[in-house]
Amino acid sequence: MEEINPMELLRSNLSRVRIPEPTNRIYKQECCLSFDSPRSEGGLFVDMNTFLAFGKDHVVWNYEKTGNPVYLHIKQMKKLVSEDRPLKKPTLLAIGIDGGFDNNEQEYEETHNIVILPSYVTLPFPSVELPEKVRLAVDAILMAEGAERKEQVAAWTADKKQISAYAMELLQIGNVVVPPSGWKCAKCDKTENLWLNLTDGMILCGRKNWDGTGGNNHAVEHYKETGYPLAVKLGTITSDLEAADVFSYPEDDSVIDPHLAEHLAYFGIDFSSLQKTEMTTAERELDQNTNFDWNRIQESGQDVEPIFGPGYTGLVNLGNSCYMAATMQVVFSTQSFCRRYYMNQSLKMAFETAPADPTVDLNMQLTKLAHGLLSGKYSLPSSEKDGTAEPPVKDTKEGTATPPVKDAKQEGIPPRMFKAVIAASHPEFSTMRQQDALEFFLHFIDQVERSNAAKPELDPSRSFKFGVEERILCSSGKVAYNKRLDYILSLNIPLHEATNKQELEAFNKIKAEKMSEGKDVSSDEIVRPRVPLEACLANFAAPEEIRDFYSSALKAKTTALKTAGLTSFPDYLVLHMRKFVMEAGWVPKKLDVYIDVPDIIDISHMRSKGLQPGEELLPEAAPEGEAESSQPIADEAIVAQLASMGFNQLHCQKAAINTSNAGVEEAMNWLLSHMDDPDIDAPISHGAKGAEASVDQSAVDTLVSFGFQEEIARMALKASGGDIEKATDWIFNNPNASAASAMDTNTSSNGTPTPVDAGLPDGGGRYRLFGIVSHIGTSTQCGHYVAHILKDGRWVIFNDAKVAASINPPKDMGYLYFFERING
Repeated sequence: MEEINPMELLRSNLSRVRIPEPTNRIYKQECCLSFDSPRSEGGLFVDMNTFLAFGKDHVVWNYEKTGNPVYLHIKQMKKLVSEDRPLKKPTLLAIGIDGGFDNNEQEYEETHNIVILPSYVTLPFPSVELPEKVRLAVDAILMAEGAERKEQVAAWTADKKQISAYAMELLQIGNVVVPPSGWKCAKCDKTENLWLNLTDGMILCGRKNWDGTGGNNHAVEHYKETGYPLAVKLGTITSDLEAADVFSYPEDDSVIDPHLAEHLAYFGIDFSSLQKTEMTTAERELDQNTNFDWNRIQESGQDVEPIFGPGYTGLVNLGNSCYMAATMQVVFSTQSFCRRYYMNQSLKMAFETAPADPTVDLNMQLTKLAHGLLSGKYSLPSSEKDGTAEPPVKDTKEGTATPPVKDAKQEGIPPRMFKAVIAASHPEFSTMRQQDALEFFLHFIDQVERSNAAKPELDPSRSFKFGVEERILCSSGKVAYNKRLDYILSLNIPLHEATNKQELEAFNKIKAEKMSEGKDVSSDEIVRPRVPLEACLANFAAPEEIRDFYSSALKAKTTALKTAGLTSFPDYLVLHMRKFVMEAGWVPKKLDVYIDVPDIIDISHMRSKGLQPGEELLPEAAPEGEAESSQPIADEAIVAQLASMGFNQLHCQKAAINTSNAGVEEAMNWLLSHMDDPDIDAPISHGAKGAEASVDQSAVDTLVSFGFQEEIARMALKASGGDIEKATDWIFNNPNASAASAMDTNTSSNGTPTPVDAGLPDGGGRYRLFGIVSHIGTSTQCGHYVAHILKDGRWVIFNDAKVAASINPPKDMGYLYFFERING
């Protein structure tokens, strides 16, 4: 057979080569179907027609599907490094940037070739002999910023400080001369966390933290009284003026004051002679590394044994993506998700049914993630010294771990494409900010359910789904039953049920004495309340009084008794511990508490039995002419409290009515779960007129253009007096306002009622703990998430890319607990 000239073959396929335009998304860092990269053994093949990238095992599938024969082959090889670079101490909460954590990145040499399929005919690049179209196309691909890079900024750092608008023409008044030391708050005895107001020179203490530490809010109160906008934290001013902590109250952020030297000089401060004595806000956050929760949950300082092999693959942190990593590691430890996206679906099957761009297909990206995590292909030890991969140990038993290699770690896989797909329908998860792992789990399950709508029998999310039934017993003796579906059981933590009350009382006395002496208690002295999980479950099922319940039997308000139970027991039970609570004045606080969680629980007693023989249902409607008065009436106190948080008045009324006026917390939970209901804005048959406060539609449209949902925009504007900037802040400060766990309707497509929990998995009530997602930090919007999972009979810690045998899993410190049903 005559040999084909490579250049002639390329010329004959020139029509299949495109020169990318600026609007084209170009993939060149990662395969669309796997986690192969230019650094993988076979390199990466970029389709020069679609600009999608494929690993060596998958490029032929793309050729078979599209017929595109011409590819740019990118291969990266490690450069030899003569000696280890010394690790620098970080000064910034960031990775891979100057001043941040040194990620000691290996350097690589890159080579390029043109490859023509199916025979893998290869031509070197660069070469003057190549057709101009090919040279232009390759140059454009190599010059372009990769789509993967555009979607993720690989730095874990706070937003860059902006120059304050108030610094340019700051008014300064008074004749105050500030001494170089010996500072004290002008309104209390605080001598730390002090802020100098740059307008009048007042020295006042900072804000009180959620746990009672910090200042007494005198600096922020002074701003509210005077409107003087800028303050600098004393103790952070040194000759390096840029490092000083300047806060702008109207902008509600740390800022840059370009004229700080002049503003300090006004008060007689010579910054060049000052020594640093206080941590900046960012450094205080960085200092979390040494606190108790951080060390205990991450098992820091423990000589943990790294694990490799199928099911033991770490996930690279894409910048505050640990909430996603921890959640997905637990999800893919369940049989239902393993079967659906790994055992029963190959990468090729998913690719063949995917749209033209597989990067935007949730089914494809879930299959890619499953194969990445579970195959063991990417869970290989690499020596810390030279970064070279050790040969994997062959293991005959599927799913067991490869024995560890001394001083080894793994690189992990970056879930960029999965994050881009799952976040596409949610403005918050698209950002680089930290998120609530619970909110992400509910959003993820909702998206999985939608993507499997055509074949619900394949839907793995059903394994988490269960029915909840509330029984309301009226004083007339008649009952009402309300059913709903959920994926999580959200539990209050009854602190009064703590089992260590005596130790707590003793500790509180010591703490009070120390605080009166101006001392802090050390972390090893702190005693936290210990509450049994059984008490939290009992609290969920315990009877609760509903005052002012409107009885359609008595046609009057009365006191009713509400109980709750489960109508079905899911294959996997997720318990959410409500550690984040609202204090008086709706100030968020994280409960510092231990939950004693046993390895095996039995919730059989929590099963709801439905309407019992001899029970009589409350009438649904009153006789003709009395319909108006028979409608349930919303408790005005509940509505007022919800409305004060910025929720729509009509929605508040519906929330109160649908939870039978049980209380603010119940109404808020209902509201957050039903904000996307199609009939949420339908009027109540009475009292709904004029409930919707008027909001400027143009302001709503502006917020919608930012990517917020219209209803959230209205809510935020109402809570912020119509101010767009304040409304934006309100949305970011109230992330749960946009959380809506999808609840099924209780009617079938033809309008006839069907049981709300029809067809759900069900079984016995005994469950075994197999997964814990723990949170470190003061709020779900900051800090760090870590997963601990029971695999192959032992506990394993999944901390982003780190996967290791757990020595002391923090079973008492979880935020989300995952249980699997024990069959038999």
